[in-house]
Amino acid sequence: MPRFRTEEWSGLVMLVVSVAVAGPTLAGAVATTIPRGWWIVLFVAFMAALLTAVNEFPAALRYPGLAVAVAASWALVLTAPNTGLLPVLLVLTAAISVYAAPLRVGFVIVGLNTAVIAVLMARQPEPAEAVIMTGFYLLIQLATLLSSVSLVREQRLRRELTEAHIELRAASVLLSESTRTAERLRISRELHDLIGHQLTILTLELEAARHRGGEQAREHVDRANRVARELLGDVRATVGELRTGSPDLTDALRQVVRNLPGLEVSVDVDSRVRVGEEQTAALVRAVQEIVTNTVRHADARELWIEVSADESGTVLTAVDDGRGAREPVPGNGLRGLAERFEALGGGVAFDGAEGFRVTARVPAP
Repeated sequence: MPRFRTEEWSGLVMLVVSVAVAGPTLAGAVATTIPRGWWIVLFVAFMAALLTAVNEFPAALRYPGLAVAVAASWALVLTAPNTGLLPVLLVLTAAISVYAAPLRVGFVIVGLNTAVIAVLMARQPEPAEAVIMTGFYLLIQLATLLSSVSLVREQRLRRELTEAHIELRAASVLLSESTRTAERLRISRELHDLIGHQLTILTLELEAARHRGGEQAREHVDRANRVARELLGDVRATVGELRTGSPDLTDALRQVVRNLPGLEVSVDVDSRVRVGEEQTAALVRAVQEIVTNTVRHADARELWIEVSADESGTVLTAVDDGRGAREPVPGNGLRGLAERFEALGGGVAFDGAEGFRVTARVPAP
């Protein structure tokens, strides 16, 4: 069952409220000063403009959408003066203005909406009631506008926190891999020193045995045999430590994407994948950039990441269920990702036809 986020529930409530307050007029129960068919067309245009303003379209679409929604709401209210709750449409335009324009524009819209409501309420026989209702709608507009500002800021901060969380996880994974590499280097040096020392002793014992005979030669051979056995045991222990320190790509990638709010990420790494330190770092940074890009731009709920192996090397494929882009234009992050893989002899391809797909290839180490 699909999950709805807070902003999606807010949009659904906005749609229901709009239809509810306009319902009597749409059904013909309330008279309008223009033909009802034209009033319905105006309402449909208002809803379409409202949805355009709140969606993450380019500013060239959102700004006109907001302007059309504001103008249409004024026309709807003024041409159906006897519908009591219809000014709620003006409250909605004030609330959604922060999604399309700066806050100061929202305050201007609140002021203009209040002027329209004052004109509408001036038709009331009781001046006191007109003043009260105008003030009431003014306060409601300000409350919803400021609430929307808080929601937008909370969404932005949550997104920034998620991006910082992803970057910190990736840095932690790479630091861990670097630490393991340093440890493997230390073990290799100890192994070199140990083997060099014991092989020197072994050579001297065998050389002494070669120049002596009888029981004295046997003593040197026995000592050489003990040194050889100790050397074999030390080599096995050191190799075991090196095997234990090998990087786990699956665990590294899952650490980067663990517990991300609002995005479910699945990671599948083929057991045949074998990568070195540079390839591991490239794949970790690739996953970091892909997840950050998904959180920032895709409006997706799920992201699937797969790492497989073929005859040419290792292939990372990531695809989300977001809006995609028919002609994707990589930003600095994705361009940097492509440059990283090209420096390793691989490459990156992008496809936004269905969701957003990234395919990164790196040759075998």
